[in-house]
Amino acid sequence: MISLTDSQKIGMGLTGFGVFFLFFGMVLFFDKALLAIGNILFVSGLSFVIGLERTFRFFFQRHKVKATSFFLGGVFVVLIGWPIIGVLLEVYGFFLLFRGFFPVAVGFIRRVPILGSLLSLPGISALVDKIGESNNMV
Repeated sequence: MISLTDSQKIGMGLTGFGVFFLFFGMVLFFDKALLAIGNILFVSGLSFVIGLERTFRFFFQRHKVKATSFFLGGVFVVLIGWPIIGVLLEVYGFFLLFRGFFPVAVGFIRRVPILGSLLSLPGISALVDKIGESNNMV
């Protein structure tokens, strides 16, 4: 079992609530209040889980400046009241930020019994192979 500190437990809760509010805000036709709360909770929860210094180092690396600007710019656009444009910017920035983790996630999901068989279906397999191929962090 993984041992978590109290601040990491709080961060997991904040991140979970952030994801919930983001999902719920999108389900309710891009409700800007729910999306803003979800963004704030997600980013603050992430900083609690991995620490402030590591969060800052992750987001502000030289090769991730474009991705960080899209992600945080999307958060800002949602906060000022344009939720659809902000979410689109966030999603693009999220994929640019975390594309190095996708091959690991796809490899893990392929080993899960039911999900692995779903990922091997003909139409889904090509898409998952495209997502899961390791590419450079450019």
